[in-house]
Amino acid sequence: MNTSLISVSPEQLSHASVLVVGDVMLDRYWYGAVDRISPEAPVPVVRITREENRLGGCANVAYNVVSLGAQASLLSVVGDDDASHLLEDLVAKTGITPHLGRDAQLKTTVKLRVIGRQQQLLRVDFENTPQNEVLASQTDQFLKLLDQHHVVLFSDYGKGGLAHVTQMITAARAAGKAVLIDPKGSDYSRYSGATCITPNRAELEQVIGKWSSEAELNQKAHALRQALQLDALLLTRSEEGMTLFDAQGELHVSAQAREVFDVTGAGDTVIATLATLVAAGLSLRDAMPLANKAGGVVVGKFGTATVSYQELFA
Repeated sequence: MNTSLISVSPEQLSHASVLVVGDVMLDRYWYGAVDRISPEAPVPVVRITREENRLGGCANVAYNVVSLGAQASLLSVVGDDDASHLLEDLVAKTGITPHLGRDAQLKTTVKLRVIGRQQQLLRVDFENTPQNEVLASQTDQFLKLLDQHHVVLFSDYGKGGLAHVTQMITAARAAGKAVLIDPKGSDYSRYSGATCITPNRAELEQVIGKWSSEAELNQKAHALRQALQLDALLLTRSEEGMTLFDAQGELHVSAQAREVFDVTGAGDTVIATLATLVAAGLSLRDAMPLANKAGGVVVGKFGTATVSYQELFA
């Protein structure tokens, strides 16, 4: 099987456009010094010295698309709060085209990570789910945006932003668009008819159960792919690389051997790279080894991060 890396020109990528839809969030990092244990409880005291805000959730996916030199539109729902304004400011600096619906009842999802001595000590999540009426208006906006993009990417973080994903998949496929999905939960029937879903091992296990051999995994993965009428299923397997299951069988690529510093957002980078390359005209089989390389690059960076064109095609 040929898994050699295909080269794509910057010009090809500049014409590729991806519509990213899903749950957007703000990733906050508080960095500090840890010098002592609290007298109140057996926990470290962190003296915060620096704060950083980054795009999280599907905003990080869209950022990965533009970092490769392609075009990305971001369709999501935010609250009317400080976090949403910070997010909008960050998005404005990236080149992403935002289409953010506002729900005054929604608390924009924030994941706050406290970092001391190069380690994550604590994560605090602030979130709730959006109102149905706001999501319905987003579906209308989705239909208007479809024709302007080559590929649709749904990034499901289980925060409620993709309540209407089944109708959106049907509309996108009817319009002849490839649909890639980063799935969540144990009910994948809502993703029926997509081009490709990209679960990791733990996510796939939730749906098909554990497997004791490659043969059993192959059988279960293909059965799921056929039941959901998917063109392909891409299983990301951390240190084992990734495997694509499609009508031709299985295609496996090994992980890129390098130091793993932080796996935060690695799945975002993999699916964003895959979608970008498919939008540029590559097949899933040709795009997968490059997406695998991108995932290998990004785990060597700290926090939600992206990969540049130079890093991917070096």
